[in-house]
Amino acid sequence: MAESITLARPYAKAAFEVAVADKTLDEWSEALAVLAAVTDDEKVATLLASPTLSAEKQSEALIGVCGDKVSDKAANLVRLLAENRRLLLFPEISAGFETLKAEHLKAIEVELISAFELSDEVVEQLSKALQKRLDREIALTRRVDRHLIGGAVIRAGDTVIDNSVRGKLKKLAESMNS
Repeated sequence: MAESITLARPYAKAAFEVAVADKTLDEWSEALAVLAAVTDDEKVATLLASPTLSAEKQSEALIGVCGDKVSDKAANLVRLLAENRRLLLFPEISAGFETLKAEHLKAIEVELISAFELSDEVVEQLSKALQKRLDREIALTRRVDRHLIGGAVIRAGDTVIDNSVRGKLKKLAESMNS
């Protein structure tokens, strides 16, 4: 896993640099997501891993399956990866690209899980506070989980803020047991 991420990183960075230069971040993002989804399919992966198919046939087959979702420059990336026998890296390349894109746009996806439905006013205040604290644009998604009993859990990337009653009870139980 770590090896494939390491191999994918330069390709993701190169695609990102081209996308920034051409101002086509969203198009590249979509193309890489489609390529990742297609190459992640078990049957397609088996076909692409086959040494009997030439790099040209592999790349053309993949480009053909993806259709107009793949631009000429993305198709060139497919051909390059096919030549290097690295077509199965697309899921990691796509993930790396999305990380670079989010960093570039200074945006982060935040999930707000609460015990009950929160008012728009409370969510707006929370969103502004998170935006200030994280120094990023916030893409907030909300979900209700009645198992939390009360309070909320916020997930922003690697950061988790658990201010739920359930979480506090769990911490209390852990401290009493230790």
